[in-house]
Amino acid sequence: MTHSPDADALLILLAAGGAVGPRRRLLDSHATPVAAMAAGLRDWRSHGLDERQCQAMQNPGSDAFARSQAWLVQPEHHLLGWQDPDYPALLRRITSPPLALFVAGDPASLWHPAVAVVGSRTPSAGGRDNAHDFAHALAMSGLAVTSGLAAGIDTAAHEGAIAANGLTVAVLGTGPDVPYPRTNAGLHRRIIERHGAIVSEHPPGTQPRREHFPARNRLLAGLTLGTLVIEAAERSGALITARLAADCGRDVFAVPGSIHNPLARGCHRLIRDGAGLVERADEVIAAIGPLASELADALRGRLAAPTSVPAGRIAGATPEDPDYQRLWLALGHDPTGMDRLVSRSGLTAAELSSMLLVMELEGRVAVEHGRYSRKR
Repeated sequence: MTHSPDADALLILLAAGGAVGPRRRLLDSHATPVAAMAAGLRDWRSHGLDERQCQAMQNPGSDAFARSQAWLVQPEHHLLGWQDPDYPALLRRITSPPLALFVAGDPASLWHPAVAVVGSRTPSAGGRDNAHDFAHALAMSGLAVTSGLAAGIDTAAHEGAIAANGLTVAVLGTGPDVPYPRTNAGLHRRIIERHGAIVSEHPPGTQPRREHFPARNRLLAGLTLGTLVIEAAERSGALITARLAADCGRDVFAVPGSIHNPLARGCHRLIRDGAGLVERADEVIAAIGPLASELADALRGRLAAPTSVPAGRIAGATPEDPDYQRLWLALGHDPTGMDRLVSRSGLTAAELSSMLLVMELEGRVAVEHGRYSRKR
């Protein structure tokens, strides 16, 4: 994602404060953020910007603006604006997508088919294990695991994906440089360096505020193909995320628990309301297949890669890409684990995960308990 410093600066101003709708209309009516800013006061007002917003764009001069600019010049720091072709396709479909996203790490992670794993900040030991194990299995299948970097279920989910050497995305209710809770600073750093991305709609330096977290939950729901809830009280942020996911037309899943566990009541309520009752990760994977296929097509289009199998290709043939050929040769008719495939192919687990997901969606690869084989 390379933008000019001027374009980034103007996008920061457009993204800061106030209702998003008028500023999105302003951006949509101009070719670039630079053109939108150059249009002037009369044009800004005609799109619905109020005097406070207009004044902020004319006279930024704030610490927050300078901090954002300083953050963006650092390696692996990105700003994705509404008009950017790399803005996540799924997020465009929600009711109130943010005007811009601050991303630390790999922005392509936001396009990767993902499942949100959410739940209590104070789970039982069994709930924490379930979150880790579900996330591990989802990551091994080639899906990304998205969560909110909170204590409890969120932390276990991110750790499970990392243990599988898979992709994980953390969506923050703070600035992208402010891990919350602070005890997750090391996890925040590991995600950026090796395992995916940190994303926030808030500028660098933004501290935790209660009202930011329900808004954060809409991004969790909007970036993912489905939401899996593992232990949640009847009134919790996890249930807000699940409701927002349903409003987006995404799948919602819940893991049942003991009738004596108060943290199972939120999951049981979701199941009564129509969420999918799941006991294994492969049930989640099977349910989101159609949406994952659609997103894979969009990603292949974004990368200018083939979006369909050419006529006349024989069953079991692989794409012309030599990496796919190496993977196909590494696969056997007996289920093979990810570590063995890495050893055989010389590719990284992250590369293999994406390729295996595409091949599974095209019906050429079978997945069983995190092990892969050629499909008969």
